[in-house]
Amino acid sequence: MIPISVVKLDEAAERLAVEVIRSGVLAQGPMVARLERDFAEIVGVEHAVAVNNGTTALVAALEVLDLRPGDEVVTTPFTFVATLNAILEAGATARFADIRDDDFCLDPAALAEAVGPRTRVVLPVHLYGQAADMGAIVPLVRSHGLGLVEDTAQSLGATVDGRGAGSFGLGTFSLYATKNVTTGEGGMVTTDDAVLADRLRVLRNQGMRQRYQYEVAGHNYRMTDLQAALGIPQLAGYDETVKRRRDNAARLTAGLADVPGLRLPAELPGRAHVWHQYTVLVTEAAPVTRDEVAARLTEQGVGSGVYYPKVVYDYDCYREHPRVVADPAPVAERVARQCLSLPVHHHLADGDVDRVVEAVRKAVGA
Repeated sequence: MIPISVVKLDEAAERLAVEVIRSGVLAQGPMVARLERDFAEIVGVEHAVAVNNGTTALVAALEVLDLRPGDEVVTTPFTFVATLNAILEAGATARFADIRDDDFCLDPAALAEAVGPRTRVVLPVHLYGQAADMGAIVPLVRSHGLGLVEDTAQSLGATVDGRGAGSFGLGTFSLYATKNVTTGEGGMVTTDDAVLADRLRVLRNQGMRQRYQYEVAGHNYRMTDLQAALGIPQLAGYDETVKRRRDNAARLTAGLADVPGLRLPAELPGRAHVWHQYTVLVTEAAPVTRDEVAARLTEQGVGSGVYYPKVVYDYDCYREHPRVVADPAPVAERVARQCLSLPVHHHLADGDVDRVVEAVRKAVGA
């Protein structure tokens, strides 16, 4: 089976992990500080604050913006549920704007309609490795005096006009096992605002600036040095990781360009895609359904994934939730019925990419 993702760490990560074990400093320490410096450099910001996972990165970013009951955060409904859960955990109300189907991200026009008198924060999700249309979103946010939190869980290294995703507002990242860079579990918040960075560091450490000097009601959001040791070598080789993913995406696109009813992903002008996922749409024009394609790929030994099968508000636990405002999002709902991600990760061999192309063509009947 060619899997949709692979977790594979090299000897450099093993050496650093052993170094941490032998040092006796297992909790947050010098390795975390080193990871933060390297991460900030890739994103192009002054500060990176490591936390224990991507969801707490979102919660922490929202909390330092001082949201109050009744404040609304406008985001996309086509995302992993952590985006919504973080808004609710931060005490805010979630409202949704529809997406565009060319980048799978917030539609700036729909966002403009969703912003209202209770809106305090806009939360775009840079999905699948490509950033949202920040050239249109940032001016809208500024014109209304809103906070900006970027869910960049899948898009480390993506850029808009040369500027890193996660550098426009408070950037939040996931270092979960399947991400382009992983620490198993882990997250990061990025910012150029020194005041917010300081508040984040205090918040993640039980609200302590120094031992037993409590300044706020905080959390234990700390990352361990063992986790950081796994990520540092991956950051050092990240350019090569992205290059390999880009090459694989280009080969998939060349091999699938003429498949009937299959809409392929594209890197949009001015944006650099890091290809966390290669996600096609199996449209109504295809002779088979998305689920039939996925089943046929499995039979041929090729993994695939549906990210995501429903919009986040279309689950019982959120449908009647008092702080979830589920305005219709027809584009997102259609994309959720059609999307299918194919293997594009950097551990694929050239022959694997050829097998994926051949299997998809056969599954669709091309």
